Amino acid sequence: MRLLLTLSLLGCLSACSMTPTLQRTAAPVPPSFPVAAATPASASPASALGWRTMFGDPRLRRLIDLALSNNRDLRLATLNVEAAQAQGNIQRAARLPAVGLEATRTRERSVSGDGHSQASREVSQQSGVNVALSAFELDLFGRVRALSDAAFNRYLASEHGRDAAQIALVGAVAEAYFAQRLAGEQLQLTERTLADWRQSLELARLLKQAEQSSSLDVAQAEAQVALAEADLEARRRALAQADNALQLLVGSELPSDLPAALPLQRQVVIAQLPAGLPADLLLSRPDLRQAEQLLVAANADIGAARAAFFPQISLTASFGYASTSLGSLFDPARRVWRFAPQISQPLFQGGRLRAELRLAEVRKTEAVAQYERAIQTAFREVADALAGTATFDRQMEAQLRAVTAAERRLQLSDLRYRAGVDGRLELLDAQRQLHAARQALLELRREEIANRVALYKSLGGGLHERDLAETAAVRAAQ
Repeated sequence: MRLLLTLSLLGCLSACSMTPTLQRTAAPVPPSFPVAAATPASASPASALGWRTMFGDPRLRRLIDLALSNNRDLRLATLNVEAAQAQGNIQRAARLPAVGLEATRTRERSVSGDGHSQASREVSQQSGVNVALSAFELDLFGRVRALSDAAFNRYLASEHGRDAAQIALVGAVAEAYFAQRLAGEQLQLTERTLADWRQSLELARLLKQAEQSSSLDVAQAEAQVALAEADLEARRRALAQADNALQLLVGSELPSDLPAALPLQRQVVIAQLPAGLPADLLLSRPDLRQAEQLLVAANADIGAARAAFFPQISLTASFGYASTSLGSLFDPARRVWRFAPQISQPLFQGGRLRAELRLAEVRKTEAVAQYERAIQTAFREVADALAGTATFDRQMEAQLRAVTAAERRLQLSDLRYRAGVDGRLELLDAQRQLHAARQALLELRREEIANRVALYKSLGGGLHERDLAETAAVRAAQ
């Protein structure tokens, strides 16, 4: 037994690693973003900014809470973490000896004698108690350790994947909510516009009856009302589809006690984010950490594949007592032991081991490519959001001027029409222009908010409910 423990200890201490050193290349992106935004001196990283601070709408906060509790995709990501953790525990257990207690009792009847004499029958029994070590592999070349490391890194990758799924969910709920608000406000605008145009149609019909206008004016007004009615149905359909998309993300039916929604123009979404930072900031994003851990796991698989070319040494041993009588089972004279070391060396397997090594190397190369692509994708997401931040404010100002000008034109066209200077066609065109300008303003406001959400998400925000500084202060006070 001492020999067994000594060999096990030496095997664990002398294990070497066949895993190659992982060389991390420079990120395949520029060192800084192409568009730099001004960063307040007191700003914290976006990843430290809680989503409750980012989004000021109480209704949106409640919806995000519900989504984090009920969303099926996030639940699957959490279950994947638990499965990866269990798999890692299984692989880690393989690095330790498996010891079991065995108790046996057998009864056997045997027949002795030949065909010329009377056969004799004997009944024998045997009892035994053993502590057994079953096929424990001495990991001299690091195969078992490499498999354990790969499983652990995949568990870490699943945790980062779950974090990335949460960030994506928070961003998706916010985007779907603002899309729903846009659809609702566009529907309200269309309803108000349709009511105004129906009044204009009634006025045109009255003027026609008084022989102060022609049938052409009535036909033009009827066509404009018909177009508005068609647009109204399209807006209703868009609102219903936006409701369905939001409900799917939340994972349950929307409760009736939600706080009142804020209009798009009053939405409180933090605009100033710390965007003027180097591109290395992206490496803290959970999806990039996930890709990195998968790369480390693929590298460990190469070590396991290399170690498979070398001998595998395993130990099987048992120590206990055996006796034909239960009363004398634990008599020192009945002590028995068995020690059976085994060594196996692959000689010919038809190229299977080389193919497995080649497969592990190819998968590592794939993991490198996926890691670099994830970095490039993250860089583009931030760069696109920064480009939007740099242009949306000026575009909003220009669109507001366009709405103001369209309102002024409609007022003047209406006065000229009532004075008989212009025809009704000019008035209808002014009404359509104002309606289109207002719809475009709503759409632009929603895009501006969505761009802020995209920047927040692309910089790693949305993982925490509260600001990290606020959370740390609360914990310190406790």
